[in-house]
Amino acid sequence: MYSFNELQGIFEQELRSMKWPREPRLLYEPIAYSLEEGGKRIRPVALLMACSAFRGGIDAAKPAAMAIEVFHNFTLLHDDIMDRSDMRRGKPAVHTRWNDNVAILSGDAMMIWAYRLLSQCDEAVLPQLLAVFTDVAVGVCEGQQYDMDFESRDDVTVEEYLRMIELKTAVLLAGALKIGALCGGAEPVQAELLYRFGIDLGMAFQLQDDLLDTYGDPAVFGKPVGGDILVGKKTYLLTTALKAADASTRARLLALLHDAEMASGEKIAAVRAVYDSLAVRQTTERVVASYFDEARQVLRSLRLSEERLAPLRELSDMLLNRRK
Repeated sequence: MYSFNELQGIFEQELRSMKWPREPRLLYEPIAYSLEEGGKRIRPVALLMACSAFRGGIDAAKPAAMAIEVFHNFTLLHDDIMDRSDMRRGKPAVHTRWNDNVAILSGDAMMIWAYRLLSQCDEAVLPQLLAVFTDVAVGVCEGQQYDMDFESRDDVTVEEYLRMIELKTAVLLAGALKIGALCGGAEPVQAELLYRFGIDLGMAFQLQDDLLDTYGDPAVFGKPVGGDILVGKKTYLLTTALKAADASTRARLLALLHDAEMASGEKIAAVRAVYDSLAVRQTTERVVASYFDEARQVLRSLRLSEERLAPLRELSDMLLNRRK
């Protein structure tokens, strides 16, 4: 069986060997640029892990792994435009290095190429793969729209937030695992269990992001903390605080978030103090732990040998212990 690092190296080699057309240059050069080393490659590696758990090998899943990574990076190109994020993985975002129109069209091409890559998989399972992939793609778009809708709302509930991150973040990891399982010859019930495993991991992953953005160590996190607070982003921490707060604390928290004159450091500290008074950090940590526990229970339900489950357990442990 392969470790995460081994599969990551194999997949990076696959990416480097991918030959994009040379022309039109302004369509394909930004695609190659966006796929350069720097991403964690969690989704394609998870897909390869799922295939290996059932088949032993990974060759049957390589085109699907490429498709998932190309699709994921397509969403990042468009997200960066919508969020006006000028940097991605420590370098200028595609729309910053070129322009919005280039990023939009290159992103469109990446979406189409993702389907072209997926179509290289075994014809016997291709209809199932296409169905999963399409459902995932629609879910990600729905999640992004909810996220944008939340920007103008102060009444987003915890339940609404959890549904949004399930669509925007978790379904892509879950879909990758399910596709990998199908490529590996898994039975439908086994593939569905891995989808559930991916949902639990994806939810925990995003909630950890929320925690790290507010409470992470900047030296480890790789960027200043508090960015979500400064832009008033709806997170699990914020929605939990608004739910737990009394009327006066809720009003104070909202006033802090909407105060455009307050210095950044002062605002972050003040909002974090409200979170601390409501034990929001501890609440979030418990929910993260519960998602990881559910993910482990799902793995046990697969009834595969410990050797075959080991890489998936490694993935779960790696995500549980991440600090950036």
